[in-house]
Amino acid sequence: MPIDLDAVGRTLSPVHLRSVVESTARQNIWQGSVRSGKTVASLLRFLMAVATAPSSGRILLFGKTRESVNRNVFAVLTDPDLFGPLAKLVHYNPGAPLGTILGRQVDVLGANDAKAEPKVRGMTLCLAYGDELTTVPEAFYTQVLARLSVKGAQLFGTTNPDSPAHWLRKKYLLRAGELNLRTWHSTLRDNPHLDPQYVADLAREYVGLWYKRFILGEWRSAEGAVFDMFDEDRHVVDELPAIVRWVSLGIDYGTRNATAALVLGVGADGRLYLTHEWRHDPAVARRQLTDRGLSRELRKWLSELEVPGAPGLSGVLPEWTVVDPAAASLRLQLFEDGITPALADNSVLDGIRLMSSLLGNDQLRIHRSCTGLLEELPGYSWDDKAAERGQDAPLKADDHSIDAARYAIKTPEVLWRPLVRGSLDLAA
Repeated sequence: MPIDLDAVGRTLSPVHLRSVVESTARQNIWQGSVRSGKTVASLLRFLMAVATAPSSGRILLFGKTRESVNRNVFAVLTDPDLFGPLAKLVHYNPGAPLGTILGRQVDVLGANDAKAEPKVRGMTLCLAYGDELTTVPEAFYTQVLARLSVKGAQLFGTTNPDSPAHWLRKKYLLRAGELNLRTWHSTLRDNPHLDPQYVADLAREYVGLWYKRFILGEWRSAEGAVFDMFDEDRHVVDELPAIVRWVSLGIDYGTRNATAALVLGVGADGRLYLTHEWRHDPAVARRQLTDRGLSRELRKWLSELEVPGAPGLSGVLPEWTVVDPAAASLRLQLFEDGITPALADNSVLDGIRLMSSLLGNDQLRIHRSCTGLLEELPGYSWDDKAAERGQDAPLKADDHSIDAARYAIKTPEVLWRPLVRGSLDLAA
């Protein structure tokens, strides 16, 4: 079945149409902001390559995980609005190691750590497609290139910008002139089919570092303060509104270090509030608490908390108790004491990005009683040495309350997201 280039072409901007024609190199990489159209353009070119690929050699699709490949690649390929009848010729069961595209069997691999590299050894590839290339290990990418040994073999891939020191930029993109590599850069302006309101909303969802990378499409370093959008005058409150839903209790666990707990609620004004904080620091208290002691003190503290807007009422019972993934013993103790704990989502950068967006859009405020968190926020900084290696990582110091807040916010996002109003509504 021929590819209807006219139909697909109507969804592409001039830069993307040009990229489909020009992508004849061994490596072909589309880079730029989110929703800039690079995925559709690269997948159109990939389909054309699959249709004409030699019978010798295998075809590989890879990304950080098989789940991300399913979400970012197969979900697009099977969209009839984009690829018409061809969408029916793409088949994949989420999580499976194999799929079918245009009648051709394809391998699907996740590459989320250094152990992924051996997965591709021994393959003889004629074609490969990489989703979000900056999220896969360098060793894996290098091995994929080594396996592209069939005559005329090609790689197609996409990426959002990352650190300027990232291996993909330094070792490949900046060397496009000397390598058999073509690359194209695009921004939101290169996707003419996006609703203007959606573009405006998307731009507000990213702040600081991520706005520069994901909206402007710039390769920027993580440097300085992590939460540079935090403003005490704007984000710290002395009085809480009525809390319409007690979402979560986030707990960061320490033995020699501090254990911190933050309560998250949704206010009647449609904002998130970090309402109360509990900390036990052995260095300050001059005594350590066992897991049983921590559980007892936390439960006592929750039972005595004053309920905002309800004089005389005390006791808060959050719907989720979200605990540090490293705190298996505390989770067991809480369970024995009648609290069912949830394992915290410890995706550090995703959690930081979410907190940053909420602060930047004035959708998150903090009560002044959360002193540990308020002391940590201004000094929480990016690690310059990690940035030199092309990695985004905060300095691991004075972050116990920040981690507790991140757990409380990120893990139950599905619960609070429908209840929090947009920044335009909150500006009033």
